[in-house]
Amino acid sequence: MTEFQSNQINVKRHAENPLLWSVLNVVERQTESIKVHSLFAVLAEQQLIPVLDESAEKDLFKRNFLIMNALYQLQALLVPEKWLQVEAMDIRIMPYNAAQHAIADNDPLRDYYLDWSHYEADNHEIKRLLEQFWTRYKEYVGVTDVTMSHKQALSCFGLDENASSREIRHAWRRCALKWHPDRPGGDSEKFRKYCEAWSILKES
Repeated sequence: MTEFQSNQINVKRHAENPLLWSVLNVVERQTESIKVHSLFAVLAEQQLIPVLDESAEKDLFKRNFLIMNALYQLQALLVPEKWLQVEAMDIRIMPYNAAQHAIADNDPLRDYYLDWSHYEADNHEIKRLLEQFWTRYKEYVGVTDVTMSHKQALSCFGLDENASSREIRHAWRRCALKWHPDRPGGDSEKFRKYCEAWSILKES
């Protein structure tokens, strides 16, 4: 496998969607299920989704892709703590039941939305878009200045300098899931610290 092919797979499978935690917050606040277009409306009110394409049809497709991508990433992240039902017209979090809930190995819809190549953009455009979203999200949660070093950022997650990108991503998601201020037991100061550390390490 060439380095280019390896990078392509990394973008397709592991690109961090900065809408992840905002989507989770919105869904967790619901007393009933929510639809994709309603979820988008809430995120748009928070100014977390800019116009994604000059074409109205492509803009609609891209916003839907980003939200569905975030939902499927969250589904895997929440198991076995909770089960996130991902259906366009019925999105909700419920107690996890191992006998009833399982992430299928071969789910064409899930595979489609987790593959960034279907966003219809090249590697550079995807990276630029995600960076734009990440900048907006840092401003939204109150992270504006980077003050820690790369080593300090690793230490923040309890990692050493030999940590892989996968280990860094896993540590970030675990801490974000635990400390997001909109979650039970969350802590805004701790969450901002982890956001700052992730902003330094996410390109590693």
